[in-house]
Amino acid sequence: MTTGADGRGLAGFAALLADPTRAGFCLALLDGRAWTAGELARAAGVAASTASGHLTRLVAGGLVVEERQGRHRYVRLADPGVAQLVEDLAARAPAPAAPPRTLRAASAGAALAYARTCYDHLAGRLGVLLHDALLDRGVLDRTGGLALTEAGMSWLDRLGVPVEPLRGTRRPLVRDCLDWTERRPHLAGAVGAALCGRFLDLGWTARGNGRAVRVTPAGRDALAEALGLDPVLLAAPATRDTGPARA
Repeated sequence: MTTGADGRGLAGFAALLADPTRAGFCLALLDGRAWTAGELARAAGVAASTASGHLTRLVAGGLVVEERQGRHRYVRLADPGVAQLVEDLAARAPAPAAPPRTLRAASAGAALAYARTCYDHLAGRLGVLLHDALLDRGVLDRTGGLALTEAGMSWLDRLGVPVEPLRGTRRPLVRDCLDWTERRPHLAGAVGAALCGRFLDLGWTARGNGRAVRVTPAGRDALAEALGLDPVLLAAPATRDTGPARA
């Protein structure tokens, strides 16, 4: 199988993510929202002019797309395939050498590790729990590769997620996505995105800061019942104080 790319082209494409600022922009955009250049600049701690130059390269390389509304320039990841690429690369990247130095940073890191969005589907420990529970319940089967079962279609319909409209999308119905904190698969694809949206609509989950997602008190029992899990497994881990911050 040939891709049409050569070594030079692949190296040029890889270079788009070989800069910490551009890579950080792409990680931030995994929350699925459109960001302004100024928001990304502040998140990365760089000047607006620096952010603009990096975003121009990302747009030209096809990793992000831009939308203009009046004077504002918004950017987002180009498509779910780009989000998959960024998440897969993040899962293979080395862990940070040093732990967070403040309680605030540790809490933010713990929240992301527990549950977050990976573009438009659930990731983190919650995403992996969902993936594994759906396999255990027979909603998914991986005998011949990950697939949605007949029983799974009925389960989704009862949850208010009809499958037929999802078949019309260009995405696979279900797909494994390697989780960068758990180093195990969570559920992506059209079904993964639909479940993430449905849980938010039902109030079982709610958005936190950035990409973080939390399970609501009512959602904890509802999710546990729907997935056949012990509610204790859905509890967010407590964060311990890391000690005083160092300069």
